[in-house]
Amino acid sequence: MRIVVYIYFLFSLSILSCSAHNLDIPAMESEKADSFKVSKTEEEWKKILTPEQYYIMRQKGTERPFTGAFWNHKEKGIYACAGCGQKLFRSDIKFESMCGWPSFFDRIDTANLVFVKDTSYGMIRTEVLCGNCGGHLGHIFRDGPPPTWLRYCINSAALQFIPSDEQKLNPSQNSK
Repeated sequence: MRIVVYIYFLFSLSILSCSAHNLDIPAMESEKADSFKVSKTEEEWKKILTPEQYYIMRQKGTERPFTGAFWNHKEKGIYACAGCGQKLFRSDIKFESMCGWPSFFDRIDTANLVFVKDTSYGMIRTEVLCGNCGGHLGHIFRDGPPPTWLRYCINSAALQFIPSDEQKLNPSQNSK
């Protein structure tokens, strides 16, 4: 019985850590939130994304904690947007937050992400969108490690991974 209570406690804690009330994060809203380089119809998105990716990236859904491909992923490389390939995060800025989703304390480039105030589900959070296609990636919280103290809590299904070896073979992709 103790084990069940302990597991329930850990699961509850992981959910709360990724949905904390974040009044201290500035709105960080961008004028760019309405116009993106990559623009597709919903039918076009449905053709290129899996049903899970479409639900997360276009309908602002989320995957269950500890179920995504990258929450415990340790390989070296780049995490890019699953919708358009925009490079977003490096593996060396990923950390173990134990919230059940891939977590990063920084981003590759400030122009690659857009931030929007999110008041869904009775919470005030900051949503993270791909700066290239506008796909919903996850949320940002102010409970990460130094030096930024930020935690980008990102859905695995919104990401694709490019291993370091592939980066060396395809240098032209580094300019995305």
